[in-house]
Amino acid sequence: MRAFVYNVVLTVFWMLVTESFTLSNFLVGFALCFLILLLARPLFDAPSRRYFTLAWKLPRFGALMLWEIVLSSLRVAQAVLSPRLSIKPGFIAYPLTVKSDLEITLLANLITLTPGTLSLDVSTDRKVLYVHGMFVDDPQAVIQSTHDSLEKAVLEVTR
Repeated sequence: MRAFVYNVVLTVFWMLVTESFTLSNFLVGFALCFLILLLARPLFDAPSRRYFTLAWKLPRFGALMLWEIVLSSLRVAQAVLSPRLSIKPGFIAYPLTVKSDLEITLLANLITLTPGTLSLDVSTDRKVLYVHGMFVDDPQAVIQSTHDSLEKAVLEVTR
């Protein structure tokens, strides 16, 4: 967290020096200050270094989420527009690998944001997430797919 604060403070100094207080100047300054801090990374303690790895993981995470949403949207649109109903709705008890409240909440929200799926509840022992899906032909395949894409991405960003 300390590295992020340094990045913001340096960016504010950048804006003061350049005497330009626009969003584009902020973004340029933020990127430049990030690169400067990246070069100074060995000077930071281990928890602050996480900021630099997270900066590379978050865009990949966003791209993956966008990709999952687009694919799911196309599948739902195809099902809705096809002349015969090709959905097989069902409930899944999804075993969780994620442990913290943040990880569980993030995964549940990502599942809900993906068209055709809805997170319903978390078990009291926080080991199972109950999900409703439009396309549950093979529950094990859905579980494996979710684990390989969404849950893996959540773990990568949060740990």
